[in-house]
Amino acid sequence: MILHVSNIGAFTPSFVKLIDMEFSKKRHKFWLVGEKSLKRYPIEKKENIFIVKKTAIGQLHAYLYLLMTLHCSQKIILHGLFNARVILILVFCPWLLKKCFWIMWGADLYQYQHPKVGWREKLVEKLRRFVIKRMGHLVTYLPEDLKLARKWYGATGEYHECLMYLSNIMDPKMLINSGQPKEESSELNILIGNSADPSNNHFEVLEKLKIYKNENIKIYVPLSYGDRNHAQKVIERGKKEFGDKFVALSDFMPFEQYVEFLKCIDIVIFNHKRQQAMGNTITLLGMGKTVFMRKDVSQRFFLESVGLYLKDVSQFSLEPLTQKALEKNIQIIRSRFSRETLKQQYSELFEV
Repeated sequence: MILHVSNIGAFTPSFVKLIDMEFSKKRHKFWLVGEKSLKRYPIEKKENIFIVKKTAIGQLHAYLYLLMTLHCSQKIILHGLFNARVILILVFCPWLLKKCFWIMWGADLYQYQHPKVGWREKLVEKLRRFVIKRMGHLVTYLPEDLKLARKWYGATGEYHECLMYLSNIMDPKMLINSGQPKEESSELNILIGNSADPSNNHFEVLEKLKIYKNENIKIYVPLSYGDRNHAQKVIERGKKEFGDKFVALSDFMPFEQYVEFLKCIDIVIFNHKRQQAMGNTITLLGMGKTVFMRKDVSQRFFLESVGLYLKDVSQFSLEPLTQKALEKNIQIIRSRFSRETLKQQYSELFEV
């Protein structure tokens, strides 16, 4: 039996469906935290899916069940490493770690860089270090993140390359009516970041765009999830500087609607200082959009290593990539980031 341990989030419903469709349901079990998130990310209830109840009794039952199931499982797939209680179980049962596969989300790895203020945060980080150092298997498709896990935490686990989730692949249907050259006179649509998290460094980008405020542009900023206080500050600043040319996307969009929206975008600015928004980046490059990114982030090293073209945030301008470069990006994304590739990678991982 293979046990998947995860928080319920944007990637979870499609991943559960992928496993159900492509692999044996009898072999895979899911232990999922985040009952409240089911309204936004619905998951069909099945025998192989255990969802942690938010009540005290439900929590107690869930973690006792987890402790038992961890020991009965042939493999343990950890989708992110955020849950302090799961980490604590692994600290007290270190013999489980040799069969654990850590799917590195990015935010869990880069917690290393966050200042640890209280005693609880410092303790959890020490426990994380203990677990990561002894983790049997490390799963990512970004070699730079693997290097950081080994450097920061002394991780020694076996590396497995995997695109991880359906959000990181390109469905050919997404390419329809996207990536076509625009008329010079038409409005230029600019997307900033992927959430209301301050790590998007929105204000720095808005400052760069000020010199273009009188150009024929429209600025879109996704702010439907993340830090609400930060989102409000971004909206206030954007409206003040750009007026009606600034559009805050404050309401959650279903995936299909969001994909249709992305087709209208021309230029994308991801100003993150760490690995983030990879699903969005792959989708947008596959649609033939011009993506600006920092030079020193791990995903840029990877994307350029496979031949993709990106532009540098520090040298931002309204000039897009050449049509030849955009078409090359579409070709690479379509061939390398496919559902078949993802399925094959998981097939190999499950048989290790």
